[in-house]
Amino acid sequence: MLKLSVVIVNYNVKHFLEQCLHAVEKATKNIASEVFVVDNNSVDGSMGMLIHKFPNIKLIANKRNLGFSKANNQAIRKAQGEYVLLLNPDTVVEEDTFEKVIDFMDQHPDAGGLGVKMIDGCGRFLPESKRGLPTPWVAFYKIFGLSSLFKKSKFFGKYHLSYLNENEIHEIDVLAGAFMLLRKETLDKVGLLDEDYFMYGEDIDLSYRITKGGYKNYYYPETTIIHYKGESTKKGSLNYVRMFYNAMIIFARKHFSKQYAGLFSFFIHLAIYVRAGIAALVRLFKQLWLPIIDFAIIFFAFVVLLPFWESYRYEPGYYPNVLLFLVVPVYIFVWLVSVYYSGGYDKPVKLLKILRGLLYGSVFILVVYSLLPNSARFSRAIIVLGATLSAVLITSIRLALHFMVKGDFVIGAQKPKRVAIVGLKTESKRVRDLLHQTGAKANVIGFISPKMKPRSERYMGSIYQISEVVRVNNIEELIFCSEDISSSLVISTMLQLSDNNVSFKIAPPESVSIIGSNSIDTAGDLYVVNLNAISSEKNMRNKRLFDVAVAFMLLLLSIFIIWIEENKAALFSNVFKVLGGKKSWVGYHKVNTELFLGLPTIKPGVLKTTQLIDQKLLNNDLVDKANMLYAKDYSVLKDLEIIWRNLTKLGQ
Repeated sequence: MLKLSVVIVNYNVKHFLEQCLHAVEKATKNIASEVFVVDNNSVDGSMGMLIHKFPNIKLIANKRNLGFSKANNQAIRKAQGEYVLLLNPDTVVEEDTFEKVIDFMDQHPDAGGLGVKMIDGCGRFLPESKRGLPTPWVAFYKIFGLSSLFKKSKFFGKYHLSYLNENEIHEIDVLAGAFMLLRKETLDKVGLLDEDYFMYGEDIDLSYRITKGGYKNYYYPETTIIHYKGESTKKGSLNYVRMFYNAMIIFARKHFSKQYAGLFSFFIHLAIYVRAGIAALVRLFKQLWLPIIDFAIIFFAFVVLLPFWESYRYEPGYYPNVLLFLVVPVYIFVWLVSVYYSGGYDKPVKLLKILRGLLYGSVFILVVYSLLPNSARFSRAIIVLGATLSAVLITSIRLALHFMVKGDFVIGAQKPKRVAIVGLKTESKRVRDLLHQTGAKANVIGFISPKMKPRSERYMGSIYQISEVVRVNNIEELIFCSEDISSSLVISTMLQLSDNNVSFKIAPPESVSIIGSNSIDTAGDLYVVNLNAISSEKNMRNKRLFDVAVAFMLLLLSIFIIWIEENKAALFSNVFKVLGGKKSWVGYHKVNTELFLGLPTIKPGVLKTTQLIDQKLLNNDLVDKANMLYAKDYSVLKDLEIIWRNLTKLGQ
């Protein structure tokens, strides 16, 4: 009988899965084991990567996303190991993690399940490594922040058991689904994961059933894993809030008394609305606070400008109130929208883009102004003065942010990060070249040897001198070559430097990705050589603006276009689908290949990337090449060329 069965459920996290499996390979080297990967219909090229790089894993490929519980159960039913480990794909285990946890379980026959100490991508302890049972009052303390305010209190700190020492072994109520080691005998007795839970809550449910079945759950901190939390799901999303708290309701109805379940359900529904509302407001504020400030200051300036201009040029009361309270806000809105599409709200700040946006907006306003009847015209001078005033005010705001806030508001090119690569000669050189190929803004200061005593002058020092090397050279980011350095040493280094404001990334062997995470609440940062040009914020914005402009142009010229268009009804249908954001004028030619599945996602196209190729010559290779070039070197001019040469096919 095998000792260990590792089960990993994957959904669109190819690069993290690759890194995870490299670590698992090392950790299972001395253990009779099997590794299952259950893929929930990923579309990021995960399948091709698995088949090519990890042919020995037991792959279960689902045709749709079955959710976490069902996917895990598929593998558990086939597992032959004495122990089953449920492991997230966005984790990195130490080389001796499996040996340590299995040894502990062997010595504690009362243990039904075990969890380990987890840290995020910056080396910070993740409190969900150990959790208590979320009874109604425990959930109440968590939802309304009391557990965060009184972490050391046994009364309020029960959700994350924050009053327990994170470096000592403890019996706990709830194991974390990211690393959940289970005795197969226990699963046979208490049952598998409850498939009523699509995602979230299944770990709490199974942990509770383990303790009800007469076993114990243990928190075991004598090994540590990295968990790039937030990669498979975006934790701040409304969908996350809804799914997580609804899972809590399922748990309460299943395991608590009717009275307790009703109280719990009330708290949870209240939490859903409160958290969802807060999440929506926070996201909206983050996106719009700067445009709102720009709008308010420019409008206030107009309030001062108009009376002054009236007194100087005409007489007080010359302009009607509609100018200030209707027309001026429209002017400001057009200017700010133009600034946005010009890239004036991108980071880092570039004043030229702001001025360009104001110029374009002013030209648009003046053109529309010239088409209006005399009764609707107020003053061209107000438009010109307003644009000038807006330029001065927005520039002043950005300068103030540059000197007072800095960070994302630094004017001009962002200063490259000071990066050091930890690895031996061959691999560190490969990673340095890979870093350059990704286009990442990074300045490689030098290399750090993973050995105790560096044998070459090319190294700034040894990893065993890491604190001093980081301090002396002002290193902002470390990249570990996992080919040359153990996961254990990576993790211990991260823990050592967790308070030094250094970020960390890991480069798996023979991979085109360099992976890390700056926060437990953000998706993992990823340096990767991919075909991502079209997915940049600037290109996606320009593509959308171009789509809308073409749609309006077709409407204006429809009296001429309908004479050459074969399918007139479909043409107008496409115009409105593009305006509604359901389609783009140009999209990929869909083909079921690994390369296509790995491309950045864009909207379906009325026309295809292959429209300029003789359709009789098309095959998968040509289609892949056309899609690849379009994604890699996207420009609006390419869309324009495809549309211009296929005007008669816009109704297809």
